[in-house]
Amino acid sequence: MADHLALVPARRISAAGLARVLGGWRGRGPAYAALADAVRLALVSGAVPVGTRLPSERELAEHLGLSRTTTSAAYRRLREQRYLAGRRGAGSVLVLPTPPRPDAWRPDTAEGRWELDLSMTMPPLPPELTAAVAEALELLPAHAGAPSGYLVRGSRALREAIARRYTARGVPTDPEQVLVTTGAQHALHLLATVLCARGDRVVVEHPTYPNAIGVVRERGARPVPVPMTADGVDLDLLESTLRASGARAVYLVADNHNPTGVTLAAAARARVADLCRRHGAVLVLDETLADLHLDAPPDPDAAAAPERPGATVVRVGSASKSFWAGLRVGWVRAPAALVERLAAARMTSDIATAVLDQLALVRLLDREEVVLPRLRDELRARRDLLADLLRARAPQWRFPTPAGGMVLWVDLGARASTSLAALAGEAGLRVPPGTRFGVDGSFDQFLRLSFGADPADLERAVDVLVAAWPRAVGSALPLDGRAVV
Repeated sequence: MADHLALVPARRISAAGLARVLGGWRGRGPAYAALADAVRLALVSGAVPVGTRLPSERELAEHLGLSRTTTSAAYRRLREQRYLAGRRGAGSVLVLPTPPRPDAWRPDTAEGRWELDLSMTMPPLPPELTAAVAEALELLPAHAGAPSGYLVRGSRALREAIARRYTARGVPTDPEQVLVTTGAQHALHLLATVLCARGDRVVVEHPTYPNAIGVVRERGARPVPVPMTADGVDLDLLESTLRASGARAVYLVADNHNPTGVTLAAAARARVADLCRRHGAVLVLDETLADLHLDAPPDPDAAAAPERPGATVVRVGSASKSFWAGLRVGWVRAPAALVERLAAARMTSDIATAVLDQLALVRLLDREEVVLPRLRDELRARRDLLADLLRARAPQWRFPTPAGGMVLWVDLGARASTSLAALAGEAGLRVPPGTRFGVDGSFDQFLRLSFGADPADLERAVDVLVAAWPRAVGSALPLDGRAVV
């Protein structure tokens, strides 16, 4: 258990903060049991991260209007269930009974192994890509740049197109503030290389994009989770975490969040930027899903909101979600001095992004007013299909309908997503368990399902999941203590 606690930095939640997270926890039965169950649910759902030090029994009792006997009994119950470590009087820290297994689920690199795959967020191939590539071939002689073809910062034509795009969104941008990368993942690697040293802390939303967690850990830095609310990252906990951790950077997916689908409001983005400025942290905004708003246009003030005086804001974008996953072109929009450092750092990796792919993206950006509305229509229809199928065939599962993005974040009501993902895999369906999106083994009650697949594949995938569910849930208790149905 001590090794498990070493995975995450120490933090403390106040009695007021815990009460806010627990909400209406009181129910039938003894108060101590209801309180213990509510704390346990907050832990396994990720609302309170593993490694959080709870308020003292006395402090919590006074804030909740309970007797000290009640809170002592609740803490004792959590210790007996192995969700709480530490001795009375020496501090009580939340833990999971089973330490996380980082290798429990890994991306599969074998081509064609899976008959069905809802693990990847990939848009359909746009018909305009063929013409864009043909036009890129014609443009190549004039835009190849240096004779070697190595354009370390990227094609001038593409950097200008990306800069115009940001400027149109209310974020005035010069091409010198843009670095073209070989996809968004490459951009995150470069940023980690330049911004982080071994042992540095990087704040991440919880849950979050798993490959971002991987990049932080690969660099030797430590991801510090801050829970999500229904409106986005918990701003109060973000503030206290930045104050306590001395984090070097904050990584957020503020638009159509992966995996929850939540979009952070403009005012909240401004506060995040102010917090980062105050505590000396770089704000990294992953905007790879920003184009995929499905129900309403984005808030016109949201893009510019984080550009606060004195704040260092870095934006990461990609063609893979807006156009085609096989078009491995991404970018970083950052202060020019940071772009210079990133360009120097990439010389030890890929040196430059393929020029032809960059020019093809220039032509696709010229057609985005045609490509993106059609993509949104297709994704909206597939989202609604998958949601309808799940509501009809697995009504015990709960999920919000996301207003954007490419995934559903499904609450199974029991800690069974790892088992369900394994059983689905035996039947040829690849889905990632919820634990993949946390830093500490949380979220085993959640399953992330991409709705980017063909409608027929979505229907078949639901067949597999529904058939596997009885075996997956087995004897696992649901999170509220009632029988699983």
